[in-house]
Amino acid sequence: MNKFVAPVLLVAFGWTMVPKVYAAIMLGALVLFWLFSHQDPAHLVPSNVRFSDQLKALKDPRVLKYCQYYSIVFGGYVALSLWMVQYYVGEYGLDIRIAALLAACFSLPGGVLRAIGGILSDKYGAHKVTWWVMWVSWICLFLLSYPQTDFTVVTVSGPTTFHIGLNVYAFTALMAVLGVAFAFGKASVFKYISDDYPQNIGAISGIVGLAGGLGGFVLPILFGILLDWTGIRSSAFMLMYGVVWVSLIWMYWTEVRRADVLGGNAAAPVNKSAASAVAQRVPLRPVR
Repeated sequence: MNKFVAPVLLVAFGWTMVPKVYAAIMLGALVLFWLFSHQDPAHLVPSNVRFSDQLKALKDPRVLKYCQYYSIVFGGYVALSLWMVQYYVGEYGLDIRIAALLAACFSLPGGVLRAIGGILSDKYGAHKVTWWVMWVSWICLFLLSYPQTDFTVVTVSGPTTFHIGLNVYAFTALMAVLGVAFAFGKASVFKYISDDYPQNIGAISGIVGLAGGLGGFVLPILFGILLDWTGIRSSAFMLMYGVVWVSLIWMYWTEVRRADVLGGNAAAPVNKSAASAVAQRVPLRPVR
């Protein structure tokens, strides 16, 4: 909606109309929720569970790790969705309507394809999907981080100027791939929660979701600060690249070293009872 409705309202009626229309839509959603939603007693928190007990989950290193993952795949998604329109306008000089349309190539897959990420996570496991999401994101952000660069080489025939940088088509294609990766990652992180905390999904998912929302709030501010400091618009992707790199290292040391992510057979402890059963079925021949 931000990419399609807001630019039309902005051009047609001015920016003051955008928050008014959004407020009316939010009020309508509140009324519908109030009239038609119902509470399932099975999902109520037991009365003997205190709020302080739920906050103890913040001491769990796995919860902190999932917060880190979600701050990328959801927080980064929200932040870049907010940042992309002005990035297209400033970096490529596009009209705001064209910029919003191209920005939707990132935000639309990032929202719609989350269900497919859930299917993949159920089939292959949260760990495998998240691992590959982080690698794909890392590669895309590495390429997106390179700024528009002009350099001159002095040769025997005179100076020659070269330009290196992503054109608008390559940039949009990479952003679309990044949006798909983030969509899958948003589902795979919550698959972790359902696997590891089946009896405490509400509190853990709330903490992880809060981390994602916080990332979506803080990252655009950091994008603006970096742009002011460096004057390089792609510094936003440099920051995201570093955050994903931290997640990859964290995931490797805590998960990858003892898990199968490449589709082969993971190392597992020998089942002694099974080994002895096989030995009993296979008679040993005497050595002559």
